[in-house]
Amino acid sequence: MNSIEEKCQQKGVRLTDQRKTIAKILSESKEVYGSKDHPDVDELHKRVTAVDDKISIATVYRTVKLFEEAGILIKHDFKAGKARYEINDDHNHLIDINSGEIIEFVDKNIEKLQYEVAKKLGYKLVDHKLELYGSKIKK
Repeated sequence: MNSIEEKCQQKGVRLTDQRKTIAKILSESKEVYGSKDHPDVDELHKRVTAVDDKISIATVYRTVKLFEEAGILIKHDFKAGKARYEINDDHNHLIDINSGEIIEFVDKNIEKLQYEVAKKLGYKLVDHKLELYGSKIKK
């Protein structure tokens, strides 16, 4: 079972056959397209219809919205004009403002600091999203 299907089960999200296909394509996207893959709905629809051409773009939009509202997917805009999606797991992004390359990373110090800042300000951190924007340093 893929991780989106597992998350749907945990959150009580019912999976129709079409939703299962969309979940499978999303779950496999990093394996097939690499860690820099953050498809928008149009790209996701192309991938899904290669498996089942009866799935409409409206179904993809509704399913992505359902998964996002359930906390299964996370939506990014990366200042590029199109919403992009990925499985909601714990990592951050560095976006190259020149090439558009998206680099995923995890840093224990940043993770710890986010919780410390929230606590210092009197909050319990329940979620976070970190996007860094930069340009490559010329050597």
